[in-house]
Amino acid sequence: MPGHIPPAAFESFFMAGFECSSHRRIDGHRLDLVRATSHDIHAADDYRRCAELGLRTIRDGLRWHLIESAPSVYDWSSWVFMLEAARTAGVQVIWDVFHYGSPDYLDQGSERMIESYASFAGEAVRLHRAMTGKAAMVCPINEISFFAWAVEVGYFPPAGPKRKGWFKRHLVKMAVKGIEAMREADPECRFIWAEPLIHIAPRDRSGPEMRRAENARQGQFEAYDMLMGRIAPELGGAEDLIDVVGLNFYPHNQWYLQGPTIPMGHHEYRPLSEMLVEVARRYSKPLYIAETGAEGSAGPAWLHYVCDEVRDAIGQGAPIEGICLYPITAYPGWDNSRHAEVGLFSVIHAGGSRRIRQLVADELARQQRLFSDILNARDLAVPDTRTGG
Repeated sequence: MPGHIPPAAFESFFMAGFECSSHRRIDGHRLDLVRATSHDIHAADDYRRCAELGLRTIRDGLRWHLIESAPSVYDWSSWVFMLEAARTAGVQVIWDVFHYGSPDYLDQGSERMIESYASFAGEAVRLHRAMTGKAAMVCPINEISFFAWAVEVGYFPPAGPKRKGWFKRHLVKMAVKGIEAMREADPECRFIWAEPLIHIAPRDRSGPEMRRAENARQGQFEAYDMLMGRIAPELGGAEDLIDVVGLNFYPHNQWYLQGPTIPMGHHEYRPLSEMLVEVARRYSKPLYIAETGAEGSAGPAWLHYVCDEVRDAIGQGAPIEGICLYPITAYPGWDNSRHAEVGLFSVIHAGGSRRIRQLVADELARQQRLFSDILNARDLAVPDTRTGG
């Protein structure tokens, strides 16, 4: 039915995600992580190497600021190159339509921004169908919650009035209009989201402090609740705007209210499995880990932890459809271009290739084996509606 994606719609349980942020920093500098990681010219080889390691579903993104540098004038060449690379490699891509970076001619807090985004999104899925013969799988707007927070606290440039919650509502309105335009262009396109999964603990056990911490923790659900029309229905949200709930989870995603990060192993650190089961019960939709990873030598151990917790959550009935290693390549940090050693692959070295981070690859292979039996058993337990089985 429209708006529904069946279980196992992804071509692989383990996925790869390419860092594709393209926003302007508060100092005005434009980031372009697709270019900075050389993914813009090595996409075909990047996708091929992912597929060889069993990562046949990819998260990647369009660079809106390159495609529409003037109003309604589209140059799709940067994306066409990547569409062709994906087709050659035989991988499935979930495309971020808007990953923070918009054209310079637009004020991100304006009504014109909503209209321009909707037009751009509609044209994108129309081109995807024309080039691939398939409906697009898209993340309409990456991390609405983080995006809104970054604007409100001044980490990203300001947009719109300085009213708490205003920009998040604005982004939800934008997403709703974009989905309307994408469905009009191709009714079969699917919407796979990505929002932070967090935990916030109180600094002490006083009643007021515990209530403040819980209220702050519940804020992580606002974007999804708005998109589904469960709150602020005037924004146009509806349950069928979300096919798969995506959750981004990193080592720094748990902290004390207005305090430091909670280290793993601390009594206040909440098990990821509990968090996943809570989301599964809240939304009753397929979900996946849309982003996860850790820097340096912590990478293999972090993947081990996340996979153990996902297996636990699946055992409790959570319909988890995948885990995306993100970013899959090393990249220069947003704030100061420092070298961030993450994922499976290095930067491009002399000779035009990336080195593999073998310890991460070994842990990935081990986890793929561990998940194989679990996923096969789960698939066998799903009735085949085509035969009435």
